[in-house]
Amino acid sequence: MFRDRVDAGRRLVEVVRAAGVGGDDVVVLGLPRGGVPVAAEVARGLGAPLDVIVVRKLGFPSQPELAMGAIGENGVRVENVDGTDWTMGDGVDLAAVEDRERAELIRRSRQYRNARPRIDLRGRCAVIVDDGIATGSTARAACRVARAQGATWVVLTVPVAPRAAAATLQDVCDEFLCATMPESFSAVGEWYDDFSPTSDDEVTDLLRRSTQV
Repeated sequence: MFRDRVDAGRRLVEVVRAAGVGGDDVVVLGLPRGGVPVAAEVARGLGAPLDVIVVRKLGFPSQPELAMGAIGENGVRVENVDGTDWTMGDGVDLAAVEDRERAELIRRSRQYRNARPRIDLRGRCAVIVDDGIATGSTARAACRVARAQGATWVVLTVPVAPRAAAATLQDVCDEFLCATMPESFSAVGEWYDDFSPTSDDEVTDLLRRSTQV
């Protein structure tokens, strides 16, 4: 379906434009790492600023994929990011989990932006972009963090996702836009000819170049 993430971003921006998303209040936010090359093309196509939305899930120590909550920059913390009725901190040292994930979040934010400040989302439309959705837990966390950071309209957009994704994510975003939702879906990577990993250096370079436009 897509040659690579750049191709996916160029095709996705047409979907976003067709939905009427645009304007001076838009900020495009890529989910590191793989979502950032896609987001860079969306930002370029919309003439909007590009940033990353760095989130870390607060997973149970015994089952990290089960998220009790999530954290974002500027001390943002949200609970129940997976829409499941977990009891926060029930028998778990939540503070230790959060401290560990907060340290990693700060490290990544500093590395990616290289001392540039985070774009303020207050009163703006946040267009959150990833290279695809499988379970949707990270996208869900990103939407809730963007809302907690003051975004007044949250658009989640990806090149490919399972058909059930729209229904499962509609409670955390105002719009869900997807280029293709195949009947049969097993993994995001199967819809790309080239799905090689995106490096931290590539993320940093894309953000740096976006500020020079």
